[in-house]
Amino acid sequence: MTITSDLMLANRLADAARDAIRPLFRAAFAHEAKADASPVTEADRAAEAAMRRLLDAEAPRDGIIGEEYGAERPDAARQWVLDPIDGTVSFMAGRPIFGTLIALLQDGWPVLGIIDQPISGERWVGALGQPTLFNGEPARTRTCRTLADATLATTGPQYFGDHDAEHFMALAAKTAHKRLIFGGDCYNYGLLASGHVDLVVEAGLKLHDFAALVPIVEGASGTMCDWNGDPLNADSAGHVIALGDPARLEDVIEGLACAH
Repeated sequence: MTITSDLMLANRLADAARDAIRPLFRAAFAHEAKADASPVTEADRAAEAAMRRLLDAEAPRDGIIGEEYGAERPDAARQWVLDPIDGTVSFMAGRPIFGTLIALLQDGWPVLGIIDQPISGERWVGALGQPTLFNGEPARTRTCRTLADATLATTGPQYFGDHDAEHFMALAAKTAHKRLIFGGDCYNYGLLASGHVDLVVEAGLKLHDFAALVPIVEGASGTMCDWNGDPLNADSAGHVIALGDPARLEDVIEGLACAH
């Protein structure tokens, strides 16, 4: 398959997930707690099932890694990584800042990604070697003169262990910390790609949480890596930096390390 056909399929996957999610937003839906106590809803499962049906029909040799239904064909060189609702807590609270994440990995490396916000109709699309598009128009990160000017975002302090929280807060103290943003999940990365946020830092993410974000941020002239500055792939541990202005990367890594 070519990147063009992959992008067409990825957009159809996002459309299928959107159609499954929208009728249940701010409506009655079934939900329960998973083994790790995180919530899962009828919408999460319906959206992933819809995407899997489409992949089974149109890319039957490709692997699938999904948050809700696990892995199929795990030895395939091409793997579609699906997070039907990244930000289930926001979805359940009626806050339209969650998103559907769709990634394509080639030999473990992210080469295509989509963030789709099904309620607002916002969609970021990134692919290796191509500029990121936001609703069909080019998206670009903004420059950041110093770390002290940076607006930093993260999903929430409750997702950091004590050790990681210490490092995160040490970094936050070096940014424009009175503008620190909590909440947003994948939506923060779209805002970064469009030049509204400078920096997102998280820990404990799984592959389905970050794989789609890499081509989007990097195709908008930003950078993504782990807390050591290494590129993200299927083997990464889930400590993630997304930065709009790559010139500030050394400052960010130094800020995270200063609590050692």
